[in-house]
Amino acid sequence: MAADRDPLSDGADGRDDVNEGDRDETRTTPPTPPTPPPFRAAVDALRSARLRPQIEVEPTPAPKRLAPFAYALEATVVDGEQDLADGRLVLLHDPAGHDAWRGTFRLVTLIRAELEPEMAVDPLLPDVCWSWLTGALQARGLTYGEPSGTVTRASSHYFGGLSARPAASQIEIRASWTPREGLGGVPDTGSHLSAWCDLLAQVAGLPPAGPGDASVVTLPQRRGPQSR
Repeated sequence: MAADRDPLSDGADGRDDVNEGDRDETRTTPPTPPTPPPFRAAVDALRSARLRPQIEVEPTPAPKRLAPFAYALEATVVDGEQDLADGRLVLLHDPAGHDAWRGTFRLVTLIRAELEPEMAVDPLLPDVCWSWLTGALQARGLTYGEPSGTVTRASSHYFGGLSARPAASQIEIRASWTPREGLGGVPDTGSHLSAWCDLLAQVAGLPPAGPGDASVVTLPQRRGPQSR
C-alpha cells in the first residue's frame, strides 16, 4: 500500500491558549493517548496484506468520533480504465471494550457497485449480497461476532434533457462485525481485509481469484462501467 502520514494518532498543535483575564493560567490541549500495541499491530497487518491486482487500496482519513482509535482504507475495483465498484473499510479500536461490539475491535464497511436493471429487481438480491459477506469471511476461516448491516438497492430513471441516459441501478452494502482477537489481543486484520476484497470483487462481477472458487456466483458486470 502507498505510504501515508501516520494516521494512528491526532497530535495537538502545541499551542497554549492564554486567558486574557489571568495570564498566569494557561490551557493546553489534553495529550493524545499513546497508540495501544494491539491496534498498531492490527494496522500493520492491514498495510502488509497482499491483495489481488484488480483492487487498488490506499489509506483514507478515518472517522474520529466512533472510537478512541481508528484507521480507514478505501478501495476501487479496476478493469483497465474502468471502475467497477468501490468501498471503504474502517478498523475501530476501544481498549476499554464496547458492549455492542462484545470486543475491543470492530470492522465497518461500505461497498457500492452498479447493476444491470434486471438484477436490481430480483427479490432475493439483498439476501444473496449479505450471504456474500458472511461467506467471504467463512471462506477465509475467520471467526467473528455481532454482525449487522443493511443491503440497499436503488434505481435512477432519467427524463427531459437527460432522457438519453439509460436507467441505472446501484447496490450498496453497509455492514460491521467484530473480528475475534488472537494472541496479544490482536485480530487477524490482514485476512479480514482479504475477505473484504473478495466481497468487493464479487460485487464488481470479477471471476473467482483462485482454485476452488468456481462455484461462487457473482453479479454480472454492469453495463457501461464508469470511466476513471
